[in-house]
Amino acid sequence: MELPVTLPESTQIRIITITEPAAEAVRALIEKRNLQDHALRIYVSGAGCSGFQYGMALDQNVRAEDTVIESNGIKVLVDEVSIQYINGSSVDYVDGPTGPAFKIDNPNKYASCCDHSSGNSGGCSGCH
Repeated sequence: MELPVTLPESTQIRIITITEPAAEAVRALIEKRNLQDHALRIYVSGAGCSGFQYGMALDQNVRAEDTVIESNGIKVLVDEVSIQYINGSSVDYVDGPTGPAFKIDNPNKYASCCDHSSGNSGGCSGCH
């Protein structure tokens, strides 16, 4: 069950979804580290030619400006800047070529310096 989210009026609410496999992985981490009072913090740490860099951590500090979401029994914290970029995203836990890992599927499309479809080459080296 997802709870209502408080976002700035200019931000359309689409929410962040934690899949059941991701929720199970987070619960296992919380239990293994004995951090029952922690939530999953998701944030964007930068963008550029390679796109968004996402971060996740277990955090017990809820800031006044955080958006707090509950999805599949997991409490999720997102700061006021990151929510603009990851609102509507889904977090999954998948078994990939390098082993199991969290995967963020972000439906938001933002032009990067290498996005030639927007006519923006941005002077990035290595972009052709």
